[in-house]
Amino acid sequence: MRVRVAGFSLSIDGFGAGPEQSLENPLGKRGTELHQWFFGTRMFRTMIGQDGGSDGVDQAYAHRAMDGFGAFILGRNMFGPIRGDWSDESWKGWWGDNPPYHAPTFVLTHHPRDPIEMEGGTTFIFVTDGIESALAQAKAAAGGKDVKIGGGVSTVRQYLAAGLIDELHFALSPVVLGQGEAMFAGIDLPALGYRVTEHQATEHAMHVVLSR
Repeated sequence: MRVRVAGFSLSIDGFGAGPEQSLENPLGKRGTELHQWFFGTRMFRTMIGQDGGSDGVDQAYAHRAMDGFGAFILGRNMFGPIRGDWSDESWKGWWGDNPPYHAPTFVLTHHPRDPIEMEGGTTFIFVTDGIESALAQAKAAAGGKDVKIGGGVSTVRQYLAAGLIDELHFALSPVVLGQGEAMFAGIDLPALGYRVTEHQATEHAMHVVLSR
């Protein structure tokens, strides 16, 4: 069992989301530009109920980014735009009735909320006692499969700084955002034991895998 980040899109200048996340811009302003490599793949087309899509290197990394995971961990911001108390429990994520996880999905938050069972095998479980607790619960729920740290940037940074991630796959998109959520600010990857173990460029991204 490994703890992995996979299919995480970054700009050339190291931002994993644009500024000003909102209901209209879940990925922040210009954030969708980071994911062009993914939108053209067969994997993404299947997710939105359409045929076609590419079958090359981008598709291979897209498939790996969702395959072999028994549990997922998300930050509160990745689950939705709501801040503070869950005053309205009608919000059940960005993804509609059948989210793409199909496994127990642990959401980091400071505000308790009952689990939500969704279609397709996804259950959102809200964890209020920190990243280590969420990881322990995810590992127990994963059934021997890997655990994916799904994002967003703040969540990945917390697990990175704590030395809890075994492998990271970033898709570096040929986009410069200038501002947003910076992935690597203040983080020394070599000092944490990471090195590049794989890299492959396509028209839409350079895929880089870092391992310890």
